[in-house]
Amino acid sequence: MNNLSIIEQLKTTHTATREQLIFLLKNITGAEREELRQAAQQTAQAVFGNKIYIRGLVEISSICKRDCRYCGLRRSNPNAVRYRLTPEQILSCCEKGYALGFRTFVLQGGEDGFFSDEVVCGVVREIKRRYPDCAVTLSLGERGDESFRRLYAAGADRYLLRHETADLAHYAKLHPDSMSGAERQRQLFVLKQTGFQTGAGFMVGSPYQTAENLADDLLFLKKLQPQMCGIGPFIPHKDTEFRDFSQGSLELTLTLLAVIRLMHPRILLPATTALGTIHPQGRELGILHGANVVMPNLSPLEHRKDYAIYDNKICTGDEAAECIRCLSVRVQRIGYKIVTERGDYH
Repeated sequence: MNNLSIIEQLKTTHTATREQLIFLLKNITGAEREELRQAAQQTAQAVFGNKIYIRGLVEISSICKRDCRYCGLRRSNPNAVRYRLTPEQILSCCEKGYALGFRTFVLQGGEDGFFSDEVVCGVVREIKRRYPDCAVTLSLGERGDESFRRLYAAGADRYLLRHETADLAHYAKLHPDSMSGAERQRQLFVLKQTGFQTGAGFMVGSPYQTAENLADDLLFLKKLQPQMCGIGPFIPHKDTEFRDFSQGSLELTLTLLAVIRLMHPRILLPATTALGTIHPQGRELGILHGANVVMPNLSPLEHRKDYAIYDNKICTGDEAAECIRCLSVRVQRIGYKIVTERGDYH
């Protein structure tokens, strides 16, 4: 077994065995990593050209009923700053975003009971009424089958729900006993069956994670066939029990982005905020490893720092949607262009 043959196999067949993936992740050299990067970049360009899609992120609530062990917004964190946007504030964010050229809005938040099906459906319907040429993506945690059906019927196009880790024992180490990795995975399949363009994903370098776990994540994505996948490095938060764990590796995150691109040539793959947080050129590096989406922040300025799922999250400058021109310049420097189309999965 050698990595160049595994990379070639990924490039031509878009598949690899668990053993091959583990071997690649454990043994890849710098030169092989560059070979992988080039293959991923060429694959992304063959499908998308040099287009980078933008999504306007609106972080609607820092209130969450969950107690995930890695998250700064966990229910039991007394130091978290809690806020909740009103439907009017959310629509105001979308109004500003539309004027800036955004044609996808991502409403993301903790599992906040205020945002019932009735409230979320009302917001989705109003966004679609005002901006019929736009896509609406929701990222509001686990909600259940009937809720997903209602949200889809209201006009939501996409739903992001990271599976976090495909290994159920590893999932249990990251989450409280009240949460189930099997249920999380089941809900992802329900989202696909409901009709959503569905996004999964995981943290790279999360506590207790192994190369075997990551290989299982890649194989889970192969089984689910999501339209989107969000991965980023684990970044510890000072108010969680994982505060002293090391953050995820930039190199490993980029390697996994490239592998995902080769396994799923048409997938919508963000260069995440977390990647930009751990390296000044993190998002550019993500794009050069096959990513094709960036998600600038449309949330009200006074709340951006409060949606603190990990420490030191970037929330000003290029991350701010108002600086979309700066972001355009940055991606132009590496040979790409920001486009304002919806950027649906095809």
